[in-house]
Amino acid sequence: MDEEKYGIDIEFAHDRAKALIPEEFFWSCVDELAPFGSDEGDTALAEFRTWRTQYPDAPTIECMKWVIESVGEMDFAEYNDSLTDPSTVAEAVEDEAFDDHQYIFTLDVSVIATGFAQLVDEGIIEAENKPVIQLAIDRQRVWAKVLDNWEHAGEYLINLDVLERALSKA
Repeated sequence: MDEEKYGIDIEFAHDRAKALIPEEFFWSCVDELAPFGSDEGDTALAEFRTWRTQYPDAPTIECMKWVIESVGEMDFAEYNDSLTDPSTVAEAVEDEAFDDHQYIFTLDVSVIATGFAQLVDEGIIEAENKPVIQLAIDRQRVWAKVLDNWEHAGEYLINLDVLERALSKA
């Protein structure tokens, strides 16, 4: 990866990524509702690129496991469909001792950005990563709906629909 290729930039993206996701929000480095627009998403993109340089032939599920275990501070096996249960998410948001920003938003955005980083750079998302990314999208949907009075929930849900569509075609 060239040093000058930092952050999300449609100019340097794989043609397949551009075809699958022409929506402008996806390519934004400042839109907090975009995969790479938040600090968390930007960091995940940079980390994926560093990881890929170090492990050029490794299956990217290994990177995904590393992200979940380091950002989420949980075993990869614990990142499963039980996390998308609306009552579980609601309880987590209401629990003042639980940092839902870190362990729901940051973790899921990191998973989504890591998965889509491969699409941006390589034009694919490996099949083994798709259920993990889908889980992150699903939990973000639930989280956005659980948050009381979040003014950006509607736009965020539309963005998640775009990501889900692209994930199914990638």
